[in-house]
Amino acid sequence: MRLHTLLEVLPFFSVQGEGNPAISNIANHHKKVKIGDLFICITGLEIDSHSLAGVAEKNGAVAILAERELEADIPVIIVPDTKKAMAILADYFYKQPSHQLLLVGVTGTNGKTTTTHLIDQVFAHSGMKTGLIGTLHIKVGDELQVSHNTTPDSLTLQQTFRRFCDKGVTSAIMEVSSHALDQGRVHGCDFDIAVFTNLTQDHLDYHKSMKEYRNAKGLLFSQLGNTYFKKSPKYAIINKDDEAAAYFIKSTAAHVFTYGLSPSADFHARDIVLKATESIFTLVSPFGERKMVLKLAGQFNVYNALAAIATASAAGISIEDSICSLEMAQGVRGRFETVSEGQPFSVIVDYAHTPDGLKNVLETIQTITKGKVIVVVGCGGDRDKIKRPIMAEIACDYGDYAIFTSDNPRTEAPHKILHDMESGVVGKHYQLIVDRKDAIKEAISLAEPEDVVLIAGKGHETYQIIGNNVFDFDDREVARNIIKGM
Repeated sequence: MRLHTLLEVLPFFSVQGEGNPAISNIANHHKKVKIGDLFICITGLEIDSHSLAGVAEKNGAVAILAERELEADIPVIIVPDTKKAMAILADYFYKQPSHQLLLVGVTGTNGKTTTTHLIDQVFAHSGMKTGLIGTLHIKVGDELQVSHNTTPDSLTLQQTFRRFCDKGVTSAIMEVSSHALDQGRVHGCDFDIAVFTNLTQDHLDYHKSMKEYRNAKGLLFSQLGNTYFKKSPKYAIINKDDEAAAYFIKSTAAHVFTYGLSPSADFHARDIVLKATESIFTLVSPFGERKMVLKLAGQFNVYNALAAIATASAAGISIEDSICSLEMAQGVRGRFETVSEGQPFSVIVDYAHTPDGLKNVLETIQTITKGKVIVVVGCGGDRDKIKRPIMAEIACDYGDYAIFTSDNPRTEAPHKILHDMESGVVGKHYQLIVDRKDAIKEAISLAEPEDVVLIAGKGHETYQIIGNNVFDFDDREVARNIIKGM
């Protein structure tokens, strides 16, 4: 595609220099530039890639998109906002791939990863070829690719959607973070179904208030479109039990399906029985009542399954097919994952890193254990400080013994983070162990038959960020090795 043809989709811009080169690809990182590429300069929190435009030109860029004039011997297209322009250009250059897919976006504080995986399984079981984008990875069939963000930037998304289409994918399911919505990373994505899981405290270091956080999530629903097409209807799937449900329902013009435990929800569960390794309930929906037996523990997984069923119904999949698929579903890596090496007590690793997430997991554990509950938990550095004492309080209130430790302290002093956590548990029983491996070892050494050790906060993560360094660290492997060495 020639540069001038590509630029036809931008309403206003100015050009420094002359030429109409053929554009072979688009890149927004100078090290990824190849001969024939359009290089897009991005002003980030740490790096302004306008300063690297010269390197991109040397690497083969034939044109540059920027927010100011640059010294260059190739055309420089100047726009007010390169991030916004990048979304528009990428969508056009890669032939609007999201329009060729049944695209599902899942947003919410907790449950995004499990819900997207359940939807992916139901869709695949019904015969669709699926693509998945989220915290754990980017997946096409059995092919996995490392995911660096829950939701990639707009260029990476459009490139990924194009790859999906080229591989015959018909539906894509993705996690949509509040950061991505606020920063416009999903601009250009033609969502068909938007799913809301829940809204609880998280990311207040970024959004500053729960209202701002809620409003960012609401962008997914307000962007669903304002018209009704019989061939491609838009749907919003809303957790009716959440306090923010009314806001999200009001935010969209799309058809709305609600789910939850409330009898007034379109898809709801009743007669719930929670066990150590399964959840049993009666599904009530507009299509009748069915009994379900999930191989997933916890009330939160009942919600995740209901969200998946409502989404599948919006996509035209029968309730029977959804139930058949979900009853075969196994747990997601790092979500309520057990570590078993023959020990007489349970060890569970979970990604719970928010107050509500930790509370939900501990409430589930309380229903399945006969012994003590020992909690290992920390809070990330350079992140929301307000939740630190709340997390600590929940650990002490719902656990019999709490150990506070490091969880990606980043550039903050670990002792300072633990001090912030302590402020929420004055007069309660807990222990501070800065080294995470030592904390896990102490928790396991305290466990007796029928006790449960919960290692919370990192889940699937296989690293620990201390300062500016990334170290190998996997809660599951650390726990496994400690148990083996007992």
